[in-house]
Amino acid sequence: MLKMPIPDADAIGRRAEIAAALRRIVPGEGVIEAPVEMRAYETDGLTAYRQLPLVVVLPETTAQVSDILRYANDHAIKVVPRGAGTSLSGGALPLADGILLGMAKFNRVLEIDYANRCAVVQPGVTNLAITKAVEHRGFYYAPDPSSQIACTIGGNVAENSGGVHCLKYGLTANNVLGIEMVLVTGKVIRLGGKHLDSEGYDLLGLMTGSEGLLGVVTEVTVRILQKPETARAVLVGFSTSEDAGTCVADIISAGIIPGGMEMMDRPAIHAAEEFVHADYPLEAQALLIVELDGPQVEVDHLITRVSEIATANRSTTLRVSTSEAERLLFWAGRKAAFPAVGRISPDYLCMDGTIPRKRLPEVLRGMSELSVKHGLRVANVFHAGDGNLHPLILFDANDADQLERAEQFGADILRLCVKVGGVLTGEHGVGIEKRDLMPEMFSETDLNQQMRVKCAFDDQGLLNPGKVFPTLHRCAELGRMHVRNGQLPFADIPRF
Repeated sequence: MLKMPIPDADAIGRRAEIAAALRRIVPGEGVIEAPVEMRAYETDGLTAYRQLPLVVVLPETTAQVSDILRYANDHAIKVVPRGAGTSLSGGALPLADGILLGMAKFNRVLEIDYANRCAVVQPGVTNLAITKAVEHRGFYYAPDPSSQIACTIGGNVAENSGGVHCLKYGLTANNVLGIEMVLVTGKVIRLGGKHLDSEGYDLLGLMTGSEGLLGVVTEVTVRILQKPETARAVLVGFSTSEDAGTCVADIISAGIIPGGMEMMDRPAIHAAEEFVHADYPLEAQALLIVELDGPQVEVDHLITRVSEIATANRSTTLRVSTSEAERLLFWAGRKAAFPAVGRISPDYLCMDGTIPRKRLPEVLRGMSELSVKHGLRVANVFHAGDGNLHPLILFDANDADQLERAEQFGADILRLCVKVGGVLTGEHGVGIEKRDLMPEMFSETDLNQQMRVKCAFDDQGLLNPGKVFPTLHRCAELGRMHVRNGQLPFADIPRF
């Protein structure tokens, strides 16, 4: 059972007072405190857990965010930042004694600078909206999570999101040039900008992936790219997942860096085909989508090489897209895999771990064995090129035993990822989902050093507490190295 910090009864008792103070900062309908109206914010994409916040506030300006954080810091009130709520790790799960700071009204594209190939946007702008704003000039924003139609760029910065094209074009960290952010004290600072790199410490890199623990982002400058001259996709079927995994490793070891390289196993193939009708080979046990982009002559050459490598790895089917519509159809099935799997199971947990590519066949075998051990099905959809796995564990949340087994199954998958030299997360973040598994990867010394970074930004531990770190410590105690005496208690999180 996952736990969160025990609620502060004093803060809960001051709910009306806190709501009134927030209304003075954000007038009109910007503050929500009625329980029935706060239901929309009680969970995020990790829907197994829920918690009503103390109060919800929806600011519209950086000045309002600054005043809210200053008030919270002065009165020792916890704050949980939230974007679109698509987090799959519980990163936006509210606190019963904390303000839920919703950034959805920060939804404007502020500037598009084609000369410097960047766009300045507010954090509530959706990932796909950035591409929509520049595609008429032949540009796009490269990171493309499956939830890109809904997830926001602020949330992408918080989790360092990737997507199917991150293999060649990088994660959010590689495509963000600058941010404006508000510290818990209310101070507004800027990191980076339109220039390629900044002097001094890489604080922008520190903020990207910090999961709302260090500050609240109020503006983002992102890199935009020109669309490649040519893009074609190769759809390859295999009779075993091991052959597909070996093919992935062989493509990369040959020096080929595809624009995207994704893999699905048989359950995911069938679910996606029934949902999208992309003409996937249903007899295949594993399916690779390999996209090559660039100048046409280069793409044609690389398609030949990829086809040869696939054949050498005993591919059973191989199709190359012959039109843009067909290329998009190949991807439509992969992009819709998550909702497609939702049609064949009442519920599923979407895991997120990353492994060395060469260990892919071994990990796939291991997951099959774990499926038998826990008595639950698993459908695999993942970014094969960079080893970022997204196993979907199928279960019925109405059966408490199945939910318990699904969580144990997911934990075992992540332990397996670490065992083979991988990491606990590739793009979903730690949140609460992986928080208690952090000691599998880090020693207590490692975690205490990371916590000291948190304390440097937030010395009262008010920003998104209970996430990422398996043990909460008071910053003053950490400073004196008396960490064990500084532990804060945890309480159970309600489940659906």
